[in-house]
Amino acid sequence: MLTRKDGTLDFTRMSALVDQLAELRRMGMEVILISSGAVACGRSEMHLTANETEQMDSVEQRQLFSAVGQAKLMGRYVELFRDHGIHVGQVLTEKENFSTPRQNENQRQCMTAMLAHGVMPIVNENDTVCVTELMFTDNDELSGLIARLMKCQALIILSNIDGLYDGNPSDKDSNIIREVSYGQDIAHYIRSERSSAGRGGMQSKCTTASDVAAAGIHVFIANGKRESILTDLLSSNTNVPYTHFMPHDI
Repeated sequence: MLTRKDGTLDFTRMSALVDQLAELRRMGMEVILISSGAVACGRSEMHLTANETEQMDSVEQRQLFSAVGQAKLMGRYVELFRDHGIHVGQVLTEKENFSTPRQNENQRQCMTAMLAHGVMPIVNENDTVCVTELMFTDNDELSGLIARLMKCQALIILSNIDGLYDGNPSDKDSNIIREVSYGQDIAHYIRSERSSAGRGGMQSKCTTASDVAAAGIHVFIANGKRESILTDLLSSNTNVPYTHFMPHDI
């Protein structure tokens, strides 16, 4: 949702997201933001020719673009949140950081300290060193791990569509599934398409949603391009489309 059709970062959408997150903070909520966009940001910053890009393999491209883009991405977040009087901090993580209790605890303590001092953690995969089998499947997987690690009350996964549909989302006869009960079989509703700018898709989002709901956490999948989607969703606006994965009662 943070990238334009040409693969560059959508700063207008990014600013609208920050405004909503700031409003959630004013409502008394603690927020952890899982944000992609570093690779897209670096790609637009570098302006490499097609020939220069072809001379690098996909891993080299990802490492280069993310190294350049992560700094610019965070810089923009700092500027946008500063306008709301909110401090932010960067948390770059890797899949192996969730592999042992000690590493889990280190991450938890870091973000707990940030939240206690009014600092919003902005989490992303450390794309400069994470390659092949070391990578998260996508940021959906990362968000699920963070939600469980921090024992969040809710996880909101923003997509470029309104949620899970009972058919093709582009079909006018398809309807959004407003609520998924714990343990409900939804495999026949999930389509395999994904956006060109990301590694994830609805399959990934629903897998993460089911896993997180099993841990007793509410999960919502909603359209991040809708105006005021976060504030409307969390104020129980029934006119806002979304899919709510009900948590396991544990």
